[in-house]
Amino acid sequence: MRVLLVEDDLRLATALAETLRRAGYAVDVAGDGDRAAAQGETEPYDAAVLDLGLPGRDGIAVLHGWRRAGRTLPVLILTARDAWADKVEGFKAGADDFLVKPFRAEEVVFRLRALIRRAHGHGDTVLRCGAIAFDTLLGVFTLDGAALTLTAFEWRILAYLIHRREQVVSRSELSEHVYEDHVERDYNSLEVIIGRLRRKVGRDRIQTVRGQGYRLTAEEGGEGGADGSLP
Repeated sequence: MRVLLVEDDLRLATALAETLRRAGYAVDVAGDGDRAAAQGETEPYDAAVLDLGLPGRDGIAVLHGWRRAGRTLPVLILTARDAWADKVEGFKAGADDFLVKPFRAEEVVFRLRALIRRAHGHGDTVLRCGAIAFDTLLGVFTLDGAALTLTAFEWRILAYLIHRREQVVSRSELSEHVYEDHVERDYNSLEVIIGRLRRKVGRDRIQTVRGQGYRLTAEEGGEGGADGSLP
């Protein structure tokens, strides 16, 4: 899962980015409104954390631009302004949630998890796909009730797939949501990590749909071949 963090305070941005990465997210950071506007309009983020007081265009203008461009990603606004009128302005611009500074970095993680879950149309805080369960509040995966030990990259892939459970996700779409913008996207590495995940969750649960992509399925012992592939 990939997040755009827009914050001009370098110390706060660094601390927040570190917290989000520890929580499993791929994080791109923008320190001004113009860069944020461009990134949010061109990159397929799962959510954005947007400060209002930015150099260049301010956060409200950035958000207006994203919505006019048809960008529907959930947006959590960070602000030092506690006035009701400022919150109303933000919601009118298309914000999904607000946090007033100062705040705990962990609260940003909790709110983002909820926003992303709802953006994918899931009401329950625990997402299930057969024996696999994902507690979106804690960010923990279990298999038959036992906690799974995952690397950050494995977590991102499985989190994206379980939000899109039983749907085919192309390799290009998956790579866009698990790599940060400065990292070269490598389909071979993606295949290797998918292979590792299959060994952890069950080979048949992550199917390769030839020519289309991957699908996380609840079906066990399905029609896939040795690699979980389908014609």
